[in-house]
Amino acid sequence: MGLRDDVRAALPVALPIMLGYVAIGIPCGVMAAEVGVSPAAAFLLSATFYSGAGQFMMASLALAGTPVVSMIASVALVSTRQLLYSAALSPYASRAPKPLALLFAATVTDESFGVNLECFASAGEWDVSRATAVNVTSMLSWAAANALGAAVGPALAIPTAVMSFAMTSIFVCLLAGQRWDRVTAVVAVASVAGVVALKALGAGSLAVLLGALIGVAAGLVAGAVRRGRGGER
Repeated sequence: MGLRDDVRAALPVALPIMLGYVAIGIPCGVMAAEVGVSPAAAFLLSATFYSGAGQFMMASLALAGTPVVSMIASVALVSTRQLLYSAALSPYASRAPKPLALLFAATVTDESFGVNLECFASAGEWDVSRATAVNVTSMLSWAAANALGAAVGPALAIPTAVMSFAMTSIFVCLLAGQRWDRVTAVVAVASVAGVVALKALGAGSLAVLLGALIGVAAGLVAGAVRRGRGGER
């Protein structure tokens, strides 16, 4: 099968992702314009960095005057979830050519991971070529939406606080979409408590990063305790 067949098979799968990316990519581009990013730069950034949560976070933190080191650390922490996606998808990409597997791995996002994993598990003819086509077409819609948002952003009188809340909304959706168990609850509660406590102590912009680390540490401890109790049984 050729590239045209792969794209034809991938488009129906990618279309819902693409439409969703247009809806949230335009606000992301508007925020990027607020910090001086041009439409061309927004497109290139979206096509290379390609992390919706990370891009919203960068723009929001930049608008808040957050130090660059804290911005890099915060975005890197949020992006560590990609390691889990790689581990889950690696068996399906083990026989693919290395350049194709590299492109596939570099273009995975939360949404494309979900649909591709389902297709790999249920569709006998689904392969890395079609999965990569889903990733790339989704990426192009995201990059185009960001460029459009950056182009029209200067003409829109949207309060910065409203645009910044778009990033917060994404993380609320990610949190609500988790499979809730005791460990997830421990992570959420510990993170929120950590951020509130650190804000009260005057940690400023570092409170979010340190609070997230507290949540991760609490989750690791809770997971170890759960595994220990399971081993005792």
